[in-house]
Amino acid sequence: MTRTAEVHRKTSETEVRLTLAIDGSGEYRINTPVPFLTHMLELFSKHGLFNLEIDASGDTEVDFHHTVEDIGICLGQAFSRALGKKESIKRYGEAKVPMDEALAQVTLDISGRPHLTCNIPRKANKVGQFDTELVEEFFQAFVNNSNITLHINLLSGKNSHHIIEAVFKSFARALDAATQFDPRVSGVPSTKGAL
Repeated sequence: MTRTAEVHRKTSETEVRLTLAIDGSGEYRINTPVPFLTHMLELFSKHGLFNLEIDASGDTEVDFHHTVEDIGICLGQAFSRALGKKESIKRYGEAKVPMDEALAQVTLDISGRPHLTCNIPRKANKVGQFDTELVEEFFQAFVNNSNITLHINLLSGKNSHHIIEAVFKSFARALDAATQFDPRVSGVPSTKGAL
């Protein structure tokens, strides 16, 4: 089974084309007008072993909000489509990843129910030109469109770049774990028979 998806979203504010292969090798080609987000998505692809291509443009002369949110929307839709019926997956994933002094923990459930708990205290308002409050906006857009329950907790950290990088890496590894096949699971891993 090939678990891939393509998403194209065009609005008056942004345009995003995204291609995802869940069972990849961490290859990426990401072009966005938000350099810090581009870097985080490259890390996500590499550490989750997802093949990811993104071409995005947006009204960044206003700010980065619309572009960041719409990329999150498209990535969430891509995972939802690529996972299909979610048969034989492990469903749950958890990872703790350090980045120097920062330590982030991500726990998630491919549950069919969108929820975000995001405990990342902001140490600075910006990393370069990137507004750090957009991290939560990205993940909210992702969960709303992937129907995944996602808990992000910062266990320690002082440097905002390190904190956000640890979050994206742990998100990648947790999502990789949850999307893996478990040969012991027959059908959907739920007593309901559906996710």
